Amino acid sequence: MAKEARARIKINKLLEEAGWRFLADEHGPANITLETGVSITPEYASAEMGDDFEKTKKGYTDYMLVGSDGFPVALLEAKRESIHPLNAKEQAREYATAAKVKYVILSNGNLHYLWELERGDPQVVSRFPSPRSLGALKHFQPDRARLVNETVGEDYIALTQLPNYARRPEWSEPLLKPAFIEQNKLRFLRPYQLAAVQAIQRAVEEGKDRFLFEMATGTGKTLTSGAIIKLFLRTGNARRVLFLVDRLELEDQAKRAFLLQLKNDFSVCVHKEDPENWKQAEVVVSTVQSLLIGNKYRDQFEPTDFDLIISDEAHRSIGGNSRAVFEYFHGYKLGLTATPRDFLKGLDDDEGRSDPRALEIRLLKDTYTTFGCNDGTPTFRYSLLDGVRDGFLVNPVAIDARTEITTRLLSDDGYAVLTRNDEGGEDEETFVHRDFERKFFSEETNLAFCNAFVEHAALDPISGEMGKSIVFCVSQRHALKVAQLLNQIASARWPGRYQSDFAVQVTSLVGGAQQMTINFSNNQLLGTSNVLPGYRTSKARVCVTVGMMTTGYDCEDLLNVVLMRPIFSPSDFVQMKGRGTRRWNFKLEERDAQGHTEVTVRAKDGFKLFDFFANCEFFENEYDYDAKLAVSVPTKAPPTERGPSTASTGFTNLAADPLKTYEVREVGALGMKVDREMFRDRFEDRIRSDQQIKRDVQADNWDQVLHYIRTEILNKPEDYFTLEKLRKAYTIDRKLSLREVVEKIFGIIADFKMKDELLEEEFQRFVSIHPPGEQENITALRHFFKAYIVDQDVREIIRQKEFQRLASHPAMSMDEYKAISPANRQQVPSYVDAYVSLEQFAA
Repeated sequence: MAKEARARIKINKLLEEAGWRFLADEHGPANITLETGVSITPEYASAEMGDDFEKTKKGYTDYMLVGSDGFPVALLEAKRESIHPLNAKEQAREYATAAKVKYVILSNGNLHYLWELERGDPQVVSRFPSPRSLGALKHFQPDRARLVNETVGEDYIALTQLPNYARRPEWSEPLLKPAFIEQNKLRFLRPYQLAAVQAIQRAVEEGKDRFLFEMATGTGKTLTSGAIIKLFLRTGNARRVLFLVDRLELEDQAKRAFLLQLKNDFSVCVHKEDPENWKQAEVVVSTVQSLLIGNKYRDQFEPTDFDLIISDEAHRSIGGNSRAVFEYFHGYKLGLTATPRDFLKGLDDDEGRSDPRALEIRLLKDTYTTFGCNDGTPTFRYSLLDGVRDGFLVNPVAIDARTEITTRLLSDDGYAVLTRNDEGGEDEETFVHRDFERKFFSEETNLAFCNAFVEHAALDPISGEMGKSIVFCVSQRHALKVAQLLNQIASARWPGRYQSDFAVQVTSLVGGAQQMTINFSNNQLLGTSNVLPGYRTSKARVCVTVGMMTTGYDCEDLLNVVLMRPIFSPSDFVQMKGRGTRRWNFKLEERDAQGHTEVTVRAKDGFKLFDFFANCEFFENEYDYDAKLAVSVPTKAPPTERGPSTASTGFTNLAADPLKTYEVREVGALGMKVDREMFRDRFEDRIRSDQQIKRDVQADNWDQVLHYIRTEILNKPEDYFTLEKLRKAYTIDRKLSLREVVEKIFGIIADFKMKDELLEEEFQRFVSIHPPGEQENITALRHFFKAYIVDQDVREIIRQKEFQRLASHPAMSMDEYKAISPANRQQVPSYVDAYVSLEQFAA
């Protein structure tokens, strides 16, 4: 059979499967007409159309799809299999315009596009829309201008929750206002969340229908999503929204959030909880896996059932074959991710195919491509460093704790163990960090981990008991073991307080694990603590998991994150430590004898990150963020890479293993290197990709380069690039000039010089002009020269000749000043004031 005939038969079959009729039958009248001059009879296929779409009387074949009123609703432009459907785009536009229809289907039998002429480009669909869905589309009149012009303020969600909140007397009373907000659970958009919504409005105005938000863990992606859902529904640009998550426990979390935010205006449901009545809801929540099972998304949904599809943790929820669900629906697409593409640099499809990070790279790369962000620039971005700077997130106190065995596991030589062989002799086997709990276990090592954690964990600031904690383990078996050890330690440490309910294993093999995560967040896992009457906090203090609570899980009052496993992916590391970055106010309400309520509040200003496998050190000092990586899936990690072992047999129990090191490190405003990389490389990519900047740099037109960057790139709400943030990202101890940064990006200078390097260069220039005499104290002269440059107080003392102040000055003593020759006491200030730019040495 000719390919053209196959294409025609496929298209006819697809139309009939979607509910369209060539001939009247018991279901209703015919609702397909063909081009003028082609009759419709039971034998139409062979008698009139022949075998080739391109050989009909007019050189083409159109299908006109009509509604129950007899008026056209869509045009189907069919091409033979050998022709891509988009080749018929302009031809179809002409026919559709003449027929006054808004919708076009382009198909060659294998590939199909649905195109709303007034909205953007044709979108791939996996099946034809039904008469019902196209009938709905015909009556659906989205208005982009209304969406773009909608006023969105910080109270956009609060106005849905309580429309008259601002007129309530409690709102105007400063002492009552906080309790009023809490009692009504009012949600107000933070400045960056407002900026995210406005970024969507700008993108829609530019004609885009795909968007990507890159927002750090803990910055409120669900609240931001709620505002965007309201924006689309309220302005008539969506009739129904699908919110996709990648894990079961996040379904209920999203449903509860959207009910809290939107229930007064819009209905919300989880699809699997109400599969028969989901069409009555404006917001439908589902896991992508649920829709994939048995092709449910194709059997139970029309491509046009949702006008806005939001994918939470996008690179996970639309990775691999899950993307088929996402692409099936015809509508606006928004992806949310906390994992920046900045980890993916120098992507090379031909090299490094065995790299263990390749799968993650492909998922992230595909995510950015899916949402039209091929250059790595999302629609909106807000990083962990931004959140810490603005006071919305907290950094951890990182605790590096290693036992004797893990110290050796982490070394280049590994840990050698003598084992008995089958012949009764002894063999030496060497293990490395990636073998932990995979090829052997050590009860003593795990016990040392658990004891160190319990001994040093951050405490609940109200009750004084151990703060709520999540422990990440290597495997389900490891999680079971750690939970048992923690419960044993708790029973001995706090007799009678816990009944094997101090620590709980929360993994996929445990029944009710999903509800456990919810109860832990709601402070009722295994009941409520009885340590302090009236204080609501979970009886269970520790959740021991493997991967269930890594992404998207909200537990604001978490005080300890424990890494009892080596981590190999920067995005996994960011996600795990991100569980603790949310701020929280711990509150205790007590009534005195007179019935007055007293409220005690303690703010969460940080959390502890216990790291038993040097993960922080690895991502700070060893991980190669600039490595060229392939996008193919690896089969085996090379032995030189830090990667998970594939072996899982031959378990070996090891001997006593005391804690060897315990180091505490505050993570300051600069954040961790894994966080800084997100910002620094984003700016570098932005500058490199700008062709105007590139041309002006090559032309040595620096005035234009610097002016353009200052006016068009710096301090914009999309990225909030600033020189100060760049300085911190590069970990430079002085101010950077914008020109220096651009020169570094384009390779004009190899690297930035630290403050003392520049000071030494200036000093060498000075002594080449003013050679010191044989009796000159060079050490004192150098110290005076540098102190005069970097210390404004020293400059003022010298200029005002208030030398007596040097007697107690920390930067320059009187003895050091006297050790310099009188000539140089005059020459140094004169030289510095005339020739040295002091700005670059400011911290």
